Amino acid sequence: MLENIQIPEITGETLRKILDHSSDEIFVIDRDQRIIFVNSVCEKHYGLKPEDVVGKQNAELLEMGYWKPSIIPLVFKEKRPVTIRQSTYIGAELLTTAVPILNEDNEIELIVTTSQEMQTFKQIKKERENHPAESPHSTPITNCQKMKDILKVCEKIAKVDSTILIQGESGTGKGVLAQYIHDISKRKNKTFLKLNCAALPEDLLESELFGYAEGAFTGASKHGKKGLLEIADQGTLFLDEIGELPLSLQAKLLQVIQEKQYLPIGGYEMKKVDVRIIAATNRDLVEMVEKKDFREDLFYRLNIIDIHLPPLRERREDIIPLTYNFLYKFNKKYEMNKIISQDCMDIFYAYSWPGNIRQLENVMERLVVTSDSTIQRYDLPELISQNIQPQTQYSLPAKLDDAIEHVKSTLIVQSYKKHKSSRKVAKDLNISQTRAVKLISQYCGEVEE
Repeated sequence: MLENIQIPEITGETLRKILDHSSDEIFVIDRDQRIIFVNSVCEKHYGLKPEDVVGKQNAELLEMGYWKPSIIPLVFKEKRPVTIRQSTYIGAELLTTAVPILNEDNEIELIVTTSQEMQTFKQIKKERENHPAESPHSTPITNCQKMKDILKVCEKIAKVDSTILIQGESGTGKGVLAQYIHDISKRKNKTFLKLNCAALPEDLLESELFGYAEGAFTGASKHGKKGLLEIADQGTLFLDEIGELPLSLQAKLLQVIQEKQYLPIGGYEMKKVDVRIIAATNRDLVEMVEKKDFREDLFYRLNIIDIHLPPLRERREDIIPLTYNFLYKFNKKYEMNKIISQDCMDIFYAYSWPGNIRQLENVMERLVVTSDSTIQRYDLPELISQNIQPQTQYSLPAKLDDAIEHVKSTLIVQSYKKHKSSRKVAKDLNISQTRAVKLISQYCGEVEE
């Protein structure tokens, strides 16, 4: 009987579909340590599409910091299956196994690696106790060439003490970049402090920044108070929203930058200070200078090195890795194991993100907390789902099968979001309830009868 059964031939395209639907990441590396295949799970772990990975040397991506440590040298040394724990730069924790395929001469022809996410938090805790993790790398997450060029500039300017002005829209990561510059500078082992110039009224802002002497004013501490400038001595002071600094304090800050000294409130003796100033703003300081709202001399002292951070809508290649980074972050924080649907990722990519990275982070925290096991389109805030480009939202894939699948999933998700019942979905789409249950389970994660 078995001899009469015809086994259909599995084509390369079919095999790729099978591997792409694996829950595990799969890499195939040749004897020259060149990556010759990777399935689509790599996008979830590294924010890279397969076509961005295939053809590259394993060591090249390792040196760029996409994962650590490398398992490949161990396999070439041992010539046997090896399993280690890895972490990726967007926050995934993986249990990776590499299996060598040997030829007749016992030489490695290929290496097949599979990686599973360590999603059991008790297991992660146990692993960390046995193998303490390194401090998280502060390098900003990016696949955008413009951002990579900015990071290269940061590596150069971190070696000197010039003041830096970081400009960009709210939420673009100006504080993260300032921290990165400090972390790779010669001041990295000293204090990094941040002050939001828009968060305090003028009198409190002056006290916080410059400190005050004993008995400087009624209610002042009898011992006086150190300001952030003194506390950050030898380190870095990040002044966010510098455009909100009152004119009266701009003159005192200019003195700090020019003369490395200042006078505390109520003090009679100048204090010397060695601190690097990094300032940031989302305002047009040139326009403020023209309107006499910002001192021209201070502007030019701050603007010795000027960095402009692009908004997220101009670095869309970063939306995927940042989304997964925040997904891993909040899954760990709330001890959950949520995943996100491709439909949501498509919407994220189409959305303009006026609040930039901060908005994306806040949205992901909300979705991890409020969604079911899979974050679906209907879980998204209306602000996002109703404000994406129509041509992007409703564009269909080029291949017929993919287009049919896209339309099917869209109809099911929209109907289930509206009715929340498999019976009503069946009636709405004129299909059997059995089929509705199956499709809702497939595209929405679960069924509410």
